[in-house]
This record gives sequence, structure tokens and C-alpha cells, in this order.
Amino acid sequence: MKNRHTSFEDLRRKTYLVTGASSGIGAATALALGYAGANVVLAARRIEACEEVAKQIRTAGGQALVLDLDVRVEETVRQSVEKAVGHFGRLDGAFNNAGVLGVSRPLHEISTEEMESVLRTNIMGVFWSMKYEIASMLSSGGGAIVNNASIAASVAFPGIAPYNTSKHGVLGITRTAALEYFKQGIRINAVCPGPVETPMAELAFGGKEHLKAAMAGSPGGRAGRPDEIARPVLFLLSGMSSYLSGQGLTIDGGFTVQ
Repeated sequence: MKNRHTSFEDLRRKTYLVTGASSGIGAATALALGYAGANVVLAARRIEACEEVAKQIRTAGGQALVLDLDVRVEETVRQSVEKAVGHFGRLDGAFNNAGVLGVSRPLHEISTEEMESVLRTNIMGVFWSMKYEIASMLSSGGGAIVNNASIAASVAFPGIAPYNTSKHGVLGITRTAALEYFKQGIRINAVCPGPVETPMAELAFGGKEHLKAAMAGSPGGRAGRPDEIARPVLFLLSGMSSYLSGQGLTIDGGFTVQ
């Protein structure tokens, strides 16, 4: 397979699970892993979209498995990890990317059900993913996990309390697990992207043009691209970051330092 990421040579022939792999950052990361020579497990609810990404990986000579995954349901998470290991023999790493934005309203107008819905996907989904991924990696000698948090893990935005809360939680569970498993050969980190050209970001900003306008005055002058998040994820999954664990890597073009 043509290796477009030669600096990630140690990813070749290893197996990585990507949740929320049907679009945006998840799809870009799955492709980057495939181009780097990894076996890629693409898991999401939108199976047809995942198949399109998998097709690109296979066309380039890579190996890809598509799984129907709803991170809101623990059993489907457990089964996805089990199927990934059954198909490729082991699990070496994972990018827990699946997430939702949720409602956009002042806190006092948000229902309990709306808050719980976001937390179930963004927090419990990450918890269940890590729970079964870590158990698998402990039995096979270690690995690396990257969780997709957000700059909303360290700063807040008005009107999206459920999302802000959930992303703070993702960083918290990342740091806790990193302390628990580093000595057992499992490194666990998070990426904290700023606004990126994805359907979710466009929804949050009220459309593509509004996103573009909002980012025009930022240090980078634009929103990020999904591939600009994928490359740091590969770095965190690779041996190049062998002494890095428990961190939340901010990737925002300087958005949060202005």
C-alpha cells in the first residue's frame, strides 16, 4: 500500500478502531490510518458512509472493517471491540471520536432528557469504548487510545451547556485512565480541536458561511480541516509519542490564546 505517512511507520499492520468514522474528523483519521498501512476498523451508525471511506482505504491497498456501532448502547460497544479483535487478531489502538453537539439554548431552558442524551453519547460512549478497548489491550500487551475532546474541554461557550459539560468530562476521564494504565503499557491522550470544517461545527455556527465569518478574525483566519486533526491523532497513537500520556492536545490555530 502506498504509505502517505512515512513518519508513522510503526502503525503499519497494527489495528485501530475509530468511532464516528463516517464523516469529519473520524473519517479523515480512518483514511490517514489506512494510508499509513494500518488495519482500520470504522465504526458508526451511518454504515453506508463508513463503507465509502473503507472503499478508499481498500482501493489504496489497505485493510478495513466496517461495523455498526451506536456508542449510546454499551452492548454494541462491547461487540465492536470483540469483532475488531476477532477479525484482525488484536487491537493496538483506538480513536474515540463519536460525539454529538446537542441542543443550543440557555441552561435553564434545557431539559433533563436533553442533557442526559448528550452525556450518554459524549461521556458514557467514551467510557464504554475505553472500558472494552483497555481490557483488550491489557490482554495483548498494551496500546494507545486517543479521545476526541474539544477546546470546550477547557473553555466554555454560551448556549451549549451539555456539550461543554461532556467535553470537560472527556478530558477528565482521559487523565484518570492515563494514570491507571501507563505502567501497563497503555497510553491515553485526548485531542482538543477548535472549530473544524465538519457538519457538526457548521451546525454549531449556524451554517458554513457563518463558520467562515466567525473564524475570519481568528489568528489562523479560518477553521481547521479534518486532516489537520487526523495527523496529530496519528502522532498520539504512534510510538513517536511514547512518553506522552494524560494530555489534552489543543489544535485550534491559536483560537484559544488570542
